[in-house]
Amino acid sequence: MTPAGRPEKRSLTLRGHRTSVSLEAEFWAAFREIARARGLAINELAAQLDEARGDVGLASAIRVFVLNETRRR
Repeated sequence: MTPAGRPEKRSLTLRGHRTSVSLEAEFWAAFREIARARGLAINELAAQLDEARGDVGLASAIRVFVLNETRRR
């Protein structure tokens, strides 16, 4: 297990292409929870964020998304 606060690299498949994303375990857990609540696979939700992120890195886009979703709750 990775120490708290240290990013964990995971592979995602976005529209048929593999990519790696590094996030802290807490962000991975929250991202999975949000995807599950929306009835989406984590890859589907990541693909949606990837399409909308512009020139922001995918890991940053996911972190900001998780933060905003948490604030909305």
